[in-house]
Amino acid sequence: MDFDVKDRGLAGKGKLRIEWAAQSMPVLRSIQERFAVEKPLKGIRMAACLHVTTETAALAKTLKAGGADLRICASNPLSTQDDVAASLAIHDEIPVFAIKGEDKDTYYRHIHSALGHSPQVTMDDGADLVSTIHSDRRELLPGIIGGTEETTTGVIRLRSMAETGVLQYPIIAVNDADTKHLFDNRYGTGQSTVDGIVRATNRLLAGSNFVVSGYGWCGRGVAMRAAGMGAKVIVTEVDPLRALEAVMDGYRVMPMAEAAGIGDFFCTLTGDIHVLRKEHFQAMKDGAIISNSGHFNVEIDLEALAEMAAKRRPIRDFVEEFQLADGRRVYVLGEGRLINLAAAEGHPSSVMDMSFANQALCSEYLAKNHATLKKQVYRVPLEIDKDIARLKLASMGVDIDTLTDEQVKYLNSWEMGT
Repeated sequence: MDFDVKDRGLAGKGKLRIEWAAQSMPVLRSIQERFAVEKPLKGIRMAACLHVTTETAALAKTLKAGGADLRICASNPLSTQDDVAASLAIHDEIPVFAIKGEDKDTYYRHIHSALGHSPQVTMDDGADLVSTIHSDRRELLPGIIGGTEETTTGVIRLRSMAETGVLQYPIIAVNDADTKHLFDNRYGTGQSTVDGIVRATNRLLAGSNFVVSGYGWCGRGVAMRAAGMGAKVIVTEVDPLRALEAVMDGYRVMPMAEAAGIGDFFCTLTGDIHVLRKEHFQAMKDGAIISNSGHFNVEIDLEALAEMAAKRRPIRDFVEEFQLADGRRVYVLGEGRLINLAAAEGHPSSVMDMSFANQALCSEYLAKNHATLKKQVYRVPLEIDKDIARLKLASMGVDIDTLTDEQVKYLNSWEMGT
């Protein structure tokens, strides 16, 4: 079997960590049990470009149980957990191409390796797989029946492709499912991002000025968790509705030009380019700490910071010091890549349980319904979203009400008023 991992000797450790994560993923486990019996993905060749973590391993095992011929590569150079990659290759015989810290050439070589069996279904986190197919591997397009996309950044890219007529096969936007973005983006990103910042720096958040750039679901989560640890949260936004919501949630809102001079910690979560740039670095106080939890490191203009620096050096794991000409020091965490996976372990498995349940069920949906789908980006079918919520509630021992016949009739009528 073809695979490329850092050290196959790490497989034993990875297997134990995968088991630990799976204990908190009951929804995916129930899907895996059904898949093992029904084999809805039998004979389907799949390529997945995802963060290679313990939770992703649980998804990979579910897809394989369903009959899929699966190959996996990393969706970010710093997000791979090397022991997990080794375990998937050695114990589960799933071709994995992922090494933490891989350079750009290796990253794209791994993407091409994941495409080596001419996949029929793609699974993406950031749309690099889809982008590579459409730009460099167009010969694969006729055989692809559909794909899924995990994250906000990827959905933005794919919608752009669809709107300009470039997209050549249907994609289901898993990120848009309520059981994904309302929980994974908010609670998963919130906890894991703060975890990554604290692990990398061991600095106290309480009493600090913590600047959150972007108040989407991920930004909401980070703001909430930073505030919960005693930080004074400042939000920067370009959308007036989100800015207004941040104000109503109790945070200070201001332009980055103003926040740059008072922030102790900065975290970007916008999905856009150069949110932190030269004029902001020039205004920052000595010791400012910069991080990113958006999918790509382009949110921080690292080239501009490097040009401004008189000296630079790694000072801790995942912490690089940039000393400016006037002696001020600015610290960049995790090379500007998503800090929750660069310096920590990513989202807790219990929240990824729902996200990856969406991935598994949407893969099944594509296998059954691809002939009826157009070359566009689709939302997750509502029934899949609701089924996952029901399964998650059941796993937590939570019951909810059901409508009475009278209530159903009332909601479906117009005659009854005050």
